[in-house]
Amino acid sequence: MTQGNNTFKMDALLPPEMAAKAEDIGVRKAHMDFVSMFLLSVLAGIFIALAAQFYTVVMTGAGGAPFGMAKLVGGLAFSVGLVLVVIAGAELFTGNNLIVMALASRRIGVGHVLRNWAIVYVGNFVGSLLTAWLILGTHQYEFAGGAVGDMALGIANGKCQLAFGQALWLGVACNALVCLAVWLCFSARTSSDKILCTVFPITAFVVSGFEHSVANMYFIPVGLMIKATKGVGGLEHLTIGNFLLKNLLPVTIGNIIGGAGLIGTVYWIIYSRRHLTDRKALQSAGPKAEAAWEMADGEAGKTDGGSTPAGCDEASQN
Repeated sequence: MTQGNNTFKMDALLPPEMAAKAEDIGVRKAHMDFVSMFLLSVLAGIFIALAAQFYTVVMTGAGGAPFGMAKLVGGLAFSVGLVLVVIAGAELFTGNNLIVMALASRRIGVGHVLRNWAIVYVGNFVGSLLTAWLILGTHQYEFAGGAVGDMALGIANGKCQLAFGQALWLGVACNALVCLAVWLCFSARTSSDKILCTVFPITAFVVSGFEHSVANMYFIPVGLMIKATKGVGGLEHLTIGNFLLKNLLPVTIGNIIGGAGLIGTVYWIIYSRRHLTDRKALQSAGPKAEAAWEMADGEAGKTDGGSTPAGCDEASQN
């Protein structure tokens, strides 16, 4: 479809275009002001925590269903978290691991990446804790005769029993799927496209039992709060120390490996590595050659005719 001199495409972006978009978004995210970045990251923590409590309620009483089918329903419920992040716009630490694509192309520095990750991680934690406190105040843990609270305690206690190595690898697998969902969103043109791109990878990681650091910022603290409020005994593994050292630390490391390493770096090598090599060659050829290349590249970038996908710009890459 054409209008004047502009061409609009309804087709999904192809992987090379997705890689270029991922880099552009990474640059914008790296230079976002502190207040916007922090508030958007708090929102992401809230969105993921709301999805986690939704998962908890859905899974309550599902013990009689076949294991896989019960987890499938729970996974579909949990996927609402990333849908909210993608469509409403928010900054999610796990999805922001893809900023490494802009770093690899030398469009931002290591300091930019670490600044973004640190601010977003803390903001996600704040949003998750605020939501856990809110849910505690609703006395949701008393629903279904206390079964919802028992489910929340069981989830939290189980996560605190993981061995360090197991938690790390579960984190790697989890964020590979989360970042694949974000990567797919880079191809999307509409909100419906983005929802479809998001639901299936997120459902897959939940059904598979993988570990998401931001989700665990809700799951385990709300369990700790319920344990303290109800004075529940027999949950010796459910402690703040186990939460931070046996779950959150290894899962976070695994998330970075899975997202930044397995997805971001691999796709950069496939689609953007040659682009950087060409740029280096032009730089050595002189400023005029480089300027001409940049102008041609900019004109080529306009031909996709689509705006940055709302959820992937995020102000939301996630």
